[in-house]
Amino acid sequence: MKSGLLLMVSGLLFLGCKAQDKTPTSVGSVDLERYAGLWYDIASFPMRFQRGCHCTTAEYTLMPKGYVKVVNQCRKGGFDQKVSGITGKAFVVKGTNNTKLKVQFFWPFRADYWIVRLDAEYRWAVVSSPKKNYLWILSRTPELDPEVFNSIVDDLMNDGYDTGKLVIVPHGCR
Repeated sequence: MKSGLLLMVSGLLFLGCKAQDKTPTSVGSVDLERYAGLWYDIASFPMRFQRGCHCTTAEYTLMPKGYVKVVNQCRKGGFDQKVSGITGKAFVVKGTNNTKLKVQFFWPFRADYWIVRLDAEYRWAVVSSPKKNYLWILSRTPELDPEVFNSIVDDLMNDGYDTGKLVIVPHGCR
């Protein structure tokens, strides 16, 4: 009896781990014209180049040649520091209804950019990668309602993201 129960519990734990390891699902479709514009990084799994950043933003502009211009900026080290940034290009992955893009900051390297959550009014979005090793919670404003933020984080945790790695990005720059 004990070994049967142990086997069943082990199986459930295995299934639970597999459910958390699943590839994230992108949203159904994205209207890139509505998605374009300025977004504030509210919280993220900080990338090496983002360490010490304050007031981090991403601005997306649709270009006539069919790609999206991406401008990422922040103030490294404090609110009053000089703005630093990088410009890149994002290309829609065909057949994904604009939910998956490949972002390129350094030729020839491209990284996955999957929009995995998106508010119906395009007030906030969540961007990730297939392996869930990147995560950004973005908002159209420098602050996101705490209730909305907590709901997003809970949803991501239930989807297998290690939300303990999220770092809140300080805003309040002049």
